[in-house]
Amino acid sequence: MELSEEQREIRDWVHGFAENVIRPAAHEWDEREETPWPIIQEAAKIGLYGFEALAQFYADPTGLMLPIVNEELFWGDAGIAMAIMGTTLAVAGIYASGTPEQMAEWIPQCYGTPDDPKVAAFCVSEPDAGSDVSSLRTRARYDEAKDEWVLNGQKAWATNGGIANVHVVVASVEPELGARGQAAFIIPPGTKGLTPGQKLKKHGLRASHTAEVFLDDCRVPGRCLLGGKEKLDERLARAREGKRAKQHAAMRTFELSRPTVGAQAVGIARAAYEYALEYAKQRVQFGRPIIENQAIAFMLADMKMEIDCARLLVWRASWMGRTGKEFQNAEGSMSKLKAGEVAVWVTERAMQILGGNGYTREYPVERMHRDAKVYTIFEGTSEIQRLVIARAISGTYIR
Repeated sequence: MELSEEQREIRDWVHGFAENVIRPAAHEWDEREETPWPIIQEAAKIGLYGFEALAQFYADPTGLMLPIVNEELFWGDAGIAMAIMGTTLAVAGIYASGTPEQMAEWIPQCYGTPDDPKVAAFCVSEPDAGSDVSSLRTRARYDEAKDEWVLNGQKAWATNGGIANVHVVVASVEPELGARGQAAFIIPPGTKGLTPGQKLKKHGLRASHTAEVFLDDCRVPGRCLLGGKEKLDERLARAREGKRAKQHAAMRTFELSRPTVGAQAVGIARAAYEYALEYAKQRVQFGRPIIENQAIAFMLADMKMEIDCARLLVWRASWMGRTGKEFQNAEGSMSKLKAGEVAVWVTERAMQILGGNGYTREYPVERMHRDAKVYTIFEGTSEIQRLVIARAISGTYIR
């Protein structure tokens, strides 16, 4: 497998930004636990952050460009990279459910301009609805007289929640239908009734803003229902008749994003492996570099092998998704599951290779380990990914 010249050029361009801009700032923004707006703006000014960049990456017919870009950014630093790439989840939500007109209107507003960059948020999870998205309590009611949707509820763990220019909110329209009764809505900038809640202090990805979002009689125009009301009414009618439905709003978005999230985890793992490899070559104990000990060398060999395996699963799923191949065996979930667990495993071993140094904040591998852990939790826990895979390969509704 060989990348095209264009793919290599973009990879090297993004790698340069990650190496020269993101990495030197990683420790500072991790300690500050704040959104790195200056770096987001710098990414926007060079054309790395914005709708045009995302469209270029996605237009790659092989499907590999987006995961390649994500791997390089997250190789630089996961917290800052998530601050840059977190908007893409909201964009994926608009792309998954929206009409062409809605995409044209709202996706550019997710990014703002190079002089005034913005971010966007995709709000699904709730305090009592994490893995079980069918139990969402946020409600959307249609006010026919005003052609408005009225949303009420609370969202949790929302990347860019409360600071976003555009919020994409998944809410229940007919609760008795479970996940099939849900829809996604655009909350335009400045909409009354949407208020930011508590910003979470996290174990990792500290440069990425994560917060609660409250919706209190939040009214949005009818055109803010992604996909439109006619399409929603048809889908609800099928659900009431008990007919098999396509994936609902949240799941469509997650299926699109899982290989990309897997690529992010690969980037973290690769960064930790490369740092540990160079450290092992230079660290001398008992009169020789520690890499000359089989225990260390074999550990590094396994780390490299697992990273390459994870990347290939990510690339396969990305290629399948882009070329319209059906995920018959939950290949998207496979890629995210493997990459997330590899990232945790590799970063832990990188800390072990560095010994006491690896446990301190003077060295970056402890930050990489903190950043990696969430990849077995968000966008579908490892347990949920295994459940999805098991159902796909068995044809059985395993609980």
